[in-house]
Amino acid sequence: MFDAKSLLDQFIGGQNPQGGRGSPFGSAGGGDLLQQAGNALSGFGGGALTGGLAGLLLGSKGGRKLAGNALTYGGMAVAGALAYRAYQNYQAGKQATPAAAAQTPLLPPPADTPFNPAHEADQQSLGRNLLRAMIAAAKSDGHIDATEQANIFAQMDKLNVGAEDKIFVMDELRKPLDVDAVASAARTPEEAAEIYTVSLLAIDVDNPSERAYLALLAARLKLDDKLVAHLHATVEGALEPVRQSAVSA
Repeated sequence: MFDAKSLLDQFIGGQNPQGGRGSPFGSAGGGDLLQQAGNALSGFGGGALTGGLAGLLLGSKGGRKLAGNALTYGGMAVAGALAYRAYQNYQAGKQATPAAAAQTPLLPPPADTPFNPAHEADQQSLGRNLLRAMIAAAKSDGHIDATEQANIFAQMDKLNVGAEDKIFVMDELRKPLDVDAVASAARTPEEAAEIYTVSLLAIDVDNPSERAYLALLAARLKLDDKLVAHLHATVEGALEPVRQSAVSA
């Protein structure tokens, strides 16, 4: 049975396919696999996540990774915590800077709210929407062709990923990029903020085509410009540089 929430944990925090909870590269040997995947998929994405399934699919260029207590949460909780903090700072009229966003540890989003739904069906729906948003964002540079897809699928066979999870990822990779479909999935303003947050994690903000995708996504999600600035600042404040030695270990 496809479990979107569990798969999201393998993208962001949670239990990595190759190792323990919160470990950026997993157990011995995982780094070699991810390095091979990164070499094979160097044109695919440039986001903030470097370990496990996220490292394989998003093909981080060795830039940044989530840090601090952000990695003590599962995937949905990370997305909710980052979006919730940005919302709080936005509503309080605070300055949108990474330093300001990083001053205190991330707090889990309030229970039984759109940031953190209590019912399993709502959690699964949100998880699917966030996964689709991440994969769409990773495709937004326009460089994923059939060869790169084949490389991704071959590497996925080496990871502890269920058959239905693989089918979901394959289907999403093969779909044409559709920002309207990503944005229309948001049922609440809070979910819109979470969709934008995970898209940020899957993107290289220095890439012009990806910046254009984010701008279009923010518009389609009807996010206020000041909230968008806080989402950027909050995500940036939760990241740290990836040491090249760790990537190649």
